[in-house]
Amino acid sequence: MPSLKDLRTRISTVKATQKITKAMQMVAAAKLRRAQAAAEAARPYAARLNSVLVNLAESEISNPSAPRLLAGTGTDKMHLLVVCTAERGLCGGFNSSIARLAREKALALIAAGKTVKIICVGKKGNDLLKRQFAKEIIEFVDLRSVRHIGFENADQIGRNIIARFENGEFDIATLFFARFRSVIQQIPTAQQIIPAVMSSRDVKGPISQAVYDYEPDEAEILSLLLPRNISMQVFSALIENAASEQGARMSAMDNATRNAGDMIRKQTIRYNRLRQANITKELIEIISGAEAL
Repeated sequence: MPSLKDLRTRISTVKATQKITKAMQMVAAAKLRRAQAAAEAARPYAARLNSVLVNLAESEISNPSAPRLLAGTGTDKMHLLVVCTAERGLCGGFNSSIARLAREKALALIAAGKTVKIICVGKKGNDLLKRQFAKEIIEFVDLRSVRHIGFENADQIGRNIIARFENGEFDIATLFFARFRSVIQQIPTAQQIIPAVMSSRDVKGPISQAVYDYEPDEAEILSLLLPRNISMQVFSALIENAASEQGARMSAMDNATRNAGDMIRKQTIRYNRLRQANITKELIEIISGAEAL
């Protein structure tokens, strides 16, 4: 049974932890506003770029000279999984949910006899996956030194993916991240980026039925836009992840603060009861000694 001193120490420790979690919740709330604004600002550009590519791809997908980023290699033996997670923890199940989705995909591909390669963008994803897929992880992208994610960071990752594709290192690339919906809901998402998967269902709003003449021709425009689209999808994934991470951390720290408050109340009640019992015991001993005299 703990002593009064032990209970006082425990209560003060939990109070100190509660102050930390409350501060982390407020910091996450401030960062969330900026990250959410960035994610929402990027969505219209990504949607419009996808709309342009859909219009171009519909006429070029059956062309034998279509870019390989659109048509693919004609096989699906080798798969590249680009897993984007956070660099830090203390954000609930945010990182583990993305890693779980990537793990399920990798195991399903391996069971089907496919070759799997993994690029981890973020320390936590690398830590979670290297226990089971150490041989499959071919690269780890560390963004801990990057204060604010910019398009140049995503463009470096996109160019690296394209270079590996052109070198014949994989046939299909899939991007894993968490799409931000709200503070309490982040949706783990798997999105194929090579070869490009496009259909009119991906375009929000009505599709124009007008006929366009392109100069230069569609194939040349696609050869320029497809690499940029891959970098844009990586950038969208990174900023969606940034907003999802702060939302998950804000929710996790709020729960931790509430749990600390409940623990403080329970320990305080226990402390008061033990203190009252000790006082009663001392009074009984004093009265018993006085009566004995």
